[in-house]
Amino acid sequence: MDKNQTGIEFMKEGKWEEAAQAFMEAIEAHPADPVAYINFGNVLTAVGDIERALNFYNKAISLDENATAAYYSKGGLYYDEQNFEEAKNMFELAMKKGLETGDNFFMLGMSLAQMGNSRLALPYLQRSTELLENDAEAHFQYGLCLAREGFIDEAVISLEQAVTLDSQHADALYNLGVAYGFKEDGEKALEMFNRALEIQPDHLLAGHGKKLIEGQDLQ
Repeated sequence: MDKNQTGIEFMKEGKWEEAAQAFMEAIEAHPADPVAYINFGNVLTAVGDIERALNFYNKAISLDENATAAYYSKGGLYYDEQNFEEAKNMFELAMKKGLETGDNFFMLGMSLAQMGNSRLALPYLQRSTELLENDAEAHFQYGLCLAREGFIDEAVISLEQAVTLDSQHADALYNLGVAYGFKEDGEKALEMFNRALEIQPDHLLAGHGKKLIEGQDLQ
């Protein structure tokens, strides 16, 4: 097992110091290989050393301007820092340089959605659901985006898919309740709010939705 793979195994176990040591040895052995710099940057990101992480990602890019994983990792770092404009730029760069993974499309869509550009986010989130067809969160976020843009019937389909993949997804159930409320199907909306509350009794929004529907039924 090479040093990069050893480091990745340590990362999976949350052994950050051991992972950093393995990646540093990989860099010393192959100083022109961008992979170890990206991996070391990922360790630094995980422990919150943002500035140094960026330096390692930038070093990887200086060695190989097509190191798509470096752009993706930089994007993730910026996203976590809520710098969505820079995150979007990095995910776009990764895509332009050939990184057409479900995760990259998802994060690009999420960055645009966070910037208030739901309509621009839609095609990227849609593509992420095609590539990550068993990922409940991808379907959930796509459904949310569809709902924001007024595509309620399509949103219901995507949110139902999220619940099919993860029956404990309280937020997907809550948003299904909202969607059914828009469709004036109070019975179905109440069912969804109740299911959300069974999973998460302190889900305030679902509780509020339930009271609204029950209040309408009393009138």
